[in-house]
Amino acid sequence: MRVEILAVGTELLLGQIADTNGRWLGEHLAAAGVDSYFHQAVGDNRARITTALRTALARGDAVIACGGLGPTQDDITREAIAEVMNVPLVRDAEISRRIEGFFHARGRAMPPSNLRQADVPQGATVIDQTRGTAPGLICPLGRKVVYAVPGVPHEMAEMFERAVLPDLRRRMSEAGEGTGVIVSRVLRTWGTSESALSEALQGRIDALDAPSRGDGRAGTVTMAFLASGIEGIKVRLTARARDEDDARAVLEAEERKVREVLAATLGDVVFGLDDVSMERAVAALLVEQRLTLGVAESLTGGLIAARLVGVPGASAWLRGGVVAYDSAVKFSVLGVPEGPVVTEDAAVAMARGARRVLGAAIGLGVTGVAGPDPQEDIAPGTVFVALALPDGAPPSRSLRLPGDRERVRQYSAISALDLLRRTLRTPDHGFEAPTLG
Repeated sequence: MRVEILAVGTELLLGQIADTNGRWLGEHLAAAGVDSYFHQAVGDNRARITTALRTALARGDAVIACGGLGPTQDDITREAIAEVMNVPLVRDAEISRRIEGFFHARGRAMPPSNLRQADVPQGATVIDQTRGTAPGLICPLGRKVVYAVPGVPHEMAEMFERAVLPDLRRRMSEAGEGTGVIVSRVLRTWGTSESALSEALQGRIDALDAPSRGDGRAGTVTMAFLASGIEGIKVRLTARARDEDDARAVLEAEERKVREVLAATLGDVVFGLDDVSMERAVAALLVEQRLTLGVAESLTGGLIAARLVGVPGASAWLRGGVVAYDSAVKFSVLGVPEGPVVTEDAAVAMARGARRVLGAAIGLGVTGVAGPDPQEDIAPGTVFVALALPDGAPPSRSLRLPGDRERVRQYSAISALDLLRRTLRTPDHGFEAPTLG
């Protein structure tokens, strides 16, 4: 069963909103073992919507159309589906009563235009609305089908799980097709490049692509890379199997191999799995080792502290932060010696000052030049990061980070957290500086 996702709305084409529905549906279709090879976006134009629907039906078995089911004149998904089905729209009395009741229960007058949402292509099945006013539709076209769901994300998701997915599974069962499952796992990395990851893992990619690997699992796992900007590079492993247990077993075996290869070739670049962000990885280590942290920031202006406080329970290990943007604050509050402040020594002094002032077990300091102009004859993108630890020499590094002012600041924040993560993971507090590119 090949399902195409069609996002309806001119605002999507103008970039005013992102198509989060397409992403959500793609993920959940894959989890259900349903193939989705194409996603489209189309504006609020009847002719173009009908063309998009016909194109999708020509190359697939089902279409999930999101959006265009509202009460206004530019909500024309119903009309376009009816045209493709070659049937008239019929006003459904029961839907009309429900919409009127929705407004009455809230003590509001119903605009007459809302009754457009009760118009149903003849022969379609209504998906009852439980969270708003726009019902969904299941519209058969021979052995193919168009599902229409609202563009409001929580309404779309509820209808998909309650009505669309069960109907898809029924159709696949009647066609004699097993769905299986598709499960993905994402390894999140920082401190290396997409090309370096690809080269390091080329042997695993070749093994996965081989026609026969002697283990009966040829073709069950695929690997892909996703450059995620200030969040690093992601390595996505995807397995297809008869059931979730089999798929996860295959994924776990491949994940172990990938981690071994990366550790041997690139070092400690994997910081998280799936939704584990850098700050969550750091938080887990701090909790595990019963350590507290204090932060002193210059060019990042509080970005590091902001990321850390986004982790639930941060009050247990984050003592606080000092935004020492002005040099005078570095001198008076953190005890940085007067003189140049864009140096590795200044970062070390800031880390020590944060540890002392905030009463933390570990201090983290970061200073540098975000740009666009040089400072103290130091080029933009030059950043110094340091830690002050309970014992031992303070780890510190100088970095050359790419991008404009905002990217340098964001890269600095995650690079500083990565220095802390790597240090906490290494018994002797050693650290290899990451490279970007």
